[in-house]
Amino acid sequence: MNRPETPSRLLSIPDVQSGSDDRKIAIDQVGIRGLRYPLPFADGDGPVQTVIATCDVSVALPPERKGTHMSRLVELLEERALPGAAPITVDGLRPLVEELLYRLDASAGRIVLAFPLFVRKIAPVSGVASLLDYDLRLSAGFDGGRYASTVTVSVPVTSLCPCSKEISDYGAHNQRSMITIGVRLASPASVGELLRIAEEEASCELFGILKRADEKYVTERAYDNPRFVEDLVRGVAARLEGDGRIDAYTVEAENFESIHNHSAYARIARGW
Repeated sequence: MNRPETPSRLLSIPDVQSGSDDRKIAIDQVGIRGLRYPLPFADGDGPVQTVIATCDVSVALPPERKGTHMSRLVELLEERALPGAAPITVDGLRPLVEELLYRLDASAGRIVLAFPLFVRKIAPVSGVASLLDYDLRLSAGFDGGRYASTVTVSVPVTSLCPCSKEISDYGAHNQRSMITIGVRLASPASVGELLRIAEEEASCELFGILKRADEKYVTERAYDNPRFVEDLVRGVAARLEGDGRIDAYTVEAENFESIHNHSAYARIARGW
């Protein structure tokens, strides 16, 4: 990557941030938070889509340095937003963080990108296509010379209560649920895989558009696949447990109950 040149007209302006600080207290993280920026993203080799990411970018600051150069953090993102720039990918975050450390002359740094990811889904009977949105959060950083990256997805699904089905003469209460999976990666894994794991372990997945035949299908599928909130987290955890690409994981499920004014919740965390 070509390094940006410093315009000669700016060389005479004092660089206050690079001055010294007499308190000699190191700062763990300093940077920008909550910056919204349009960035190209691709899930592995999949199609590129432009997302509006909420970005946090930070570096460690040594005790002798007064401040960091905030504009360089934004410049890093601006270059990835230019036409023709390579898209952000899960396994492409490491070189982006390495570039961050180079530009800021820092020993540690972190980039967090959060955005809605849209996936085109096909209705199960009619075949009609529609988009469904999922919340995605990517985090990558170096600390103590070690690199770590995490992927977190929030997946809306349907859950149907096994107890309600068992004790009722007809019908069973169901609700929309949210399954959130967070994984710390040892090697690349696609976002799409995580989405499918959550949907396959639910009573039924969601779709943007359903025709009458599709509605019949998803209603009956949920009835045939009842799941407690405990079933949701255990089912996902069992799928993640044996995956050698994953160092650590968390699984959360929240059922927005249709017969109570509260949610049911469960969580499993391993390796953190």
